[in-house]
Amino acid sequence: MNKETIKAFIAWLEAASEDEISQRIEEIRSLEKSAQLSAEGRADLRLVRRLIEEELIARLDLSQTQGSASRGGKAD
Repeated sequence: MNKETIKAFIAWLEAASEDEISQRIEEIRSLEKSAQLSAEGRADLRLVRRLIEEELIARLDLSQTQGSASRGGKAD
């Protein structure tokens, strides 16, 4: 995957809703089952999956941080 494609995907990912991300994950799962993918295609899918996972973790961390801040920083 070239740099411009990666940049465009990251821009999409940052703006995507959870539903859009879920749909993309399902598409990736479907593609991963395809025996017709090249080694480069499989590597691209792994990269996309990793970027999605990192975004979801960042969003979860952000929501937990914001939740903690709204409670005055107190842990549950």
